Formats: sequence, C-alpha cells, structure tokens
Amino acid sequence: MVTELINSVKAGEISAVHRMLAAGADVNSRDGEGATLLMLAAHAGDMAMVKSLIEGGADVNASDERGWTALSKAVYNTELKCGFADVVNTLIGAGASIETTIGYGVRPLMLAAGYGETDVVEALLRAGADVLARNEGGYTALMMVKQKHYVDVINLLHEAEQSAGVGEGSCASKNAPGSNVITFMKRPGA
Repeated sequence: MVTELINSVKAGEISAVHRMLAAGADVNSRDGEGATLLMLAAHAGDMAMVKSLIEGGADVNASDERGWTALSKAVYNTELKCGFADVVNTLIGAGASIETTIGYGVRPLMLAAGYGETDVVEALLRAGADVLARNEGGYTALMMVKQKHYVDVINLLHEAEQSAGVGEGSCASKNAPGSNVITFMKRPGA
C-alpha cells in the first residue's frame, strides 16, 4: 500500500490518499530515498495535498538523511525551476522550523536567496528567519545572493540586515574575502 500511497501523492490524487489513510496507511510514510509524503507534496508545490497531509497529522519537521524537510523542499524545485511561497507559508503556519540546516549549514533562507526566490525570501523573513545566520563557509544569505545578482532578493536581505541592526560597514555584514560588492538601490515605486 505504501507504493500506491506515494504514487497517489505524486499524482495529486487527494481522494485516493484520503481513502488509504482512512484504511490505516501511515501519513508519515517515506519513499525509497527517505522523503515523506509531505516532502513530496511540498516539492511539487501541491498546496491541496500539503494541507490535506498536515490535517492528517503529517510531521512538518520530519527530515531525510541529508536534513531536507518539507519546508526546504518547498523553497525551490530544481526540475520546475521555482519555489512555492504559498506552501512555505502553510508549512510555517503548521509549525515547520525555518532554521533547519541542510548540507554545509545552508538554511532555507540561504537556499531561497541563492535561487533568487523573492516571494519565498519574503515569506521566510516575515516568519523571522535569521538574516544574519552563516553557513559553514561563513556566508550569510545576503553574501550568497550578491554573487548571483538577484537584485530584488539583495534589496530584501539588505533591508532585513539593516532592521537587525547591521549594515554596510558592520563587521557582521562583511563580504567574503575576494568578493566584489555592488550595492543595488530599489527601483522607484518598488
């Protein structure tokens, strides 16, 4: 039944998933790679399935062996080339940790910034993500995004750092050695 349940989640077949869960299937079942049903739904951006699984008791903070959670999976889907801010907000509302790290100490805010996901960055900042957190290499989300030139994300993170009491010239916001920094200003009306 687990394979059928996983396939139904991937296909977005909510009624089939409800039927199997009602028949005793585990809402926290995992696929062969350790992803929970909720992780699969979040990674696909399937809001209806995410809500249904949360209502069914899915563990919003379950992680796979690499530390990925449903929230980190919703931050960015490399196959679809997008993140899902609505799913991120729903998971946060259900108690998902916004500071869980994956490899190299990367947090969801860093991941979203690194992919230029403005809406996801906004959602994480509103939820209180630590804009000053550093990965194992000493980089903050702002330092990481400056390397990729995502102007809107750079502006958001720069403002968040200033709100946190640091900014250009502060020791806490120094850039990585050897990096070139371009300070972007918001477009009028943005």
